[in-house]
Amino acid sequence: MPVRPRRAAAALAATASIALFASACTGSANNAAADDPNAQTTITFWHGWNAPAEVKAIEDNVARFEKAHPNIKVKVVGDINDEKLGQALRAGGSNGPDVVSSFTTSNVGKFCSSGALADLKPFIEKSKLDLDKTFPKVLQEYTQFEGRRCSLPLLSDAYGLYYNKDAFRKAGLDPEAPPKTWSQFTQVAKKLTKAKGDSYEQLGFMPNYLGYETVVEHYMSQWDHTYFTEDGKSNVAKDPAFAEMMTYQKSLVDSLGGFEKLDKYRTAFGDEWGAKHPFQTGQVAMQLDGEWRLNFIKNAGVKFDVGVAPLPVADDEIAEYGKGYLSGTIMGIAPQSKKQNAAWELVKYMTTDTDAVVSFANAIGNVPSTFEALKSPNLKFDDRFKVFLDIAKHPESTTMDNAVNGPAYQETLSSLAHKYESGQVTDLKKGLADAAAQIDRDIAAAK
Repeated sequence: MPVRPRRAAAALAATASIALFASACTGSANNAAADDPNAQTTITFWHGWNAPAEVKAIEDNVARFEKAHPNIKVKVVGDINDEKLGQALRAGGSNGPDVVSSFTTSNVGKFCSSGALADLKPFIEKSKLDLDKTFPKVLQEYTQFEGRRCSLPLLSDAYGLYYNKDAFRKAGLDPEAPPKTWSQFTQVAKKLTKAKGDSYEQLGFMPNYLGYETVVEHYMSQWDHTYFTEDGKSNVAKDPAFAEMMTYQKSLVDSLGGFEKLDKYRTAFGDEWGAKHPFQTGQVAMQLDGEWRLNFIKNAGVKFDVGVAPLPVADDEIAEYGKGYLSGTIMGIAPQSKKQNAAWELVKYMTTDTDAVVSFANAIGNVPSTFEALKSPNLKFDDRFKVFLDIAKHPESTTMDNAVNGPAYQETLSSLAHKYESGQVTDLKKGLADAAAQIDRDIAAAK
């Protein structure tokens, strides 16, 4: 999905809009919408897609909605990022959106707590929508914050491991047996790495945090972990999983040539969303990525045999192999909208109608977000895509926790992780304690 901010930078990019959402408290807690959803009306829908095929997929879905709801016309506006969205929600007025979507699940805590998006509870209750029977638990979690539901999931993303089967064969590795634990992964990555002077002919895996998708939250999904205690305090210094992950990641960096050598090689990579992605060109033999990469591999005309598997897990968590990191697109209603009942009809249709969800998932290559869509016979996928469906359904799959100040705590943790992998921080225990204290201060200041 080339129009999304790169996942490695998504949380950082979202920060620019945090201040905008903080002042967007214009919605009523009751959201007593008064418009008649059966009246002739036009609503405006803002979304973030801009690739032609994806824009067409959105427009096709909206056309199906309009056919089912002939009294509601939808004006669709694409290529809207969270910064533009924040400005519109803050400004209000008749030129703003009625329905919005966002790729940045890490901002949901801010969306909900600030009132930047309307409370959907009254609409859900009126429609008698049973969320537990409709959406997987993780998707329900990342679309609400502290009991306030201001969004619903619209398709989801599951992260796994792509690997070059041809490179496996050349290295004497079994292409049907990808590594399941991180210790196995290190050995495989080393066997797949071919040095070339002070660089690489082929790198087994790019572990650096500035690499594509190799960010803290994606790594952490493969360790059992808890970001916050029950009283809302940062748990990163007390939960040993964070130190274990960062220690392992640094050992992987060191075993594959060291931070500086890897980082120099990284600068030669092509764009994440272009044909010259380093996995697609053979520069790296294994890649952490989401289900959408299958479409890019096809479109780039990749000639080698591509395998897909879940990411490895911590060595003592082998029973949980198959889990992964989940995220996705969210939909909500602008609190200033004077057409919230009509807006809800679009939100409900696009997020819960099985045919709508399946058609959209088929069109853009994402994981369906409802139980019914996940098991629909109309869902089109090959065996490799099924890996991501299984990750999405795995009971131990996780996502990052929401916070009142959005992704700020992830940025603090990522800053420490980057300094540790590059050698700028050597005392990890102290670094985690300092990070936890900073996270707590930032959250307290945002309340």
